[in-house]
Amino acid sequence: MQDENIKKMAEMADTEIRDVPTLNILLCYLLYKIDRPVETEQLYEIAIETGIVNYFYYQDSIDYLLKNQLISLKKDDDGADCYIIEPKGLACAKQLKTYAPKSYRDKLVLAALRYFARRKYEKELKIEYIPVGKGYFVQIRVLDTNCDLMDLKLYAPDLTQAKLLGEKVLLNPSGFYSKVIELALSNEETPYDLTDN
Repeated sequence: MQDENIKKMAEMADTEIRDVPTLNILLCYLLYKIDRPVETEQLYEIAIETGIVNYFYYQDSIDYLLKNQLISLKKDDDGADCYIIEPKGLACAKQLKTYAPKSYRDKLVLAALRYFARRKYEKELKIEYIPVGKGYFVQIRVLDTNCDLMDLKLYAPDLTQAKLLGEKVLLNPSGFYSKVIELALSNEETPYDLTDN
């Protein structure tokens, strides 16, 4: 009896979704909320990185959604395969969303928003780790179509700290850029003390 209770508790503690119907609802809900075509690889990365979706269940769900025309596969302008939500999938997302726990819905949508924000930042920002002496330069370049808006090097004593700096900048590149500009514009010369003592 005790082993059975432990097994039930372990299953309840497992955050991975283990049934395809719930995952079907979640994936339709995600495509509905982000309201844009999503490349096949992107949807996979978003779903798996949350830790709530198992690879095998994901594949079964995608197969079901395609076969039953809740989603479809189309090529985008760049020729990449993208998932598009169909009217049946939209109805599934809207009408059945409460059958998938809100915590899972929120986690999946938040992961997608972060994923696409990070992809956008990576296009506008280049970070390189350059070995120098006993440390590293973290070179941060904020890019525009015609030129670099900013090219900045920061020193870090090792690669771990260099990557930490890079990751922190990637969390909010526009905020980082704004703070650097604000600091530069508000910087003033230190007043000299000319009093005789």
